[in-house]
Amino acid sequence: MTLNQLSYFYQAAVLEHFNQAAEKMNITEPSLSRSIAALEDELGVTLFEKRGRNVILTKAGEIFLEHVSTILDDVKRAESKMHQIATDGGHIDIAYVSPLAKVFIPTIVRSFLTEKENKNITFNFFQDITSVNIEGLKKGRYDIIFGSYSPDENGIDFVPIIRQEIVAILPPGHPLTLKDTMEATDFADYPVLGYARHSGLGKYTRSFFKKHDVSPNFICESPDENGIASLVAQGFGIALVADVDAIHRDDICIRHLVSHESFSHTVYMGYMTGKYQLPAIKRFIEFVRESCS
Repeated sequence: MTLNQLSYFYQAAVLEHFNQAAEKMNITEPSLSRSIAALEDELGVTLFEKRGRNVILTKAGEIFLEHVSTILDDVKRAESKMHQIATDGGHIDIAYVSPLAKVFIPTIVRSFLTEKENKNITFNFFQDITSVNIEGLKKGRYDIIFGSYSPDENGIDFVPIIRQEIVAILPPGHPLTLKDTMEATDFADYPVLGYARHSGLGKYTRSFFKKHDVSPNFICESPDENGIASLVAQGFGIALVADVDAIHRDDICIRHLVSHESFSHTVYMGYMTGKYQLPAIKRFIEFVRESCS
């Protein structure tokens, strides 16, 4: 059973005339008649009875017409949806690390959707650490991810989009607030709060201490700056974090690192290379590239 056979049957049923149906479908009447005869043989029922020059549906034909009408309507809807996806529609699944949830992701997506050609595009949003998001990207759950760079992922194109300075944060009144800048050795003398060790920033900030031969006393790990800053504000310890909006609060003191030790963290957009991307995904990738260049 083919879609053409169903279309031929439908037109013959609606017009009640094989010749008129054949003309509408741009085929010869013998071809249409043979197609319907083959369909009847496959189904094991008679679909039409002759009534003069016309044809009428049998009881089986009436039942079959109900199903065929639904099938052809579904096909039309599918064609319309695919056309929309190919032009001004589509859907994008993105995943990102929590520091981007408050400002960057909502802002970049809203800016993208304000452009006329993107207004019919929809999004799903997911949040997790970079390693989890990378696995989701490789398994096809996500189209685009935002987070840290992973050097061992050859099938992913990582595009730098944000550069964040790494700074120290302390509770008000802490002895180190008397210093204008801090250095790696300052973290050896006080309890330290850090990112989850398996996260991108967790690995990155720990590399700073390793580089300077410092072994901090990590007393707690948190997945993002919100959690770290709240604990620092309550005097649990000090921390080395990315300079994001979440740490700029009245109960936190921020100190830059001394110039010879300063370093920064880069946030990347990642997507699979050599994989078909919907037009909407391609447009969003290019939009982010241009907006963050």
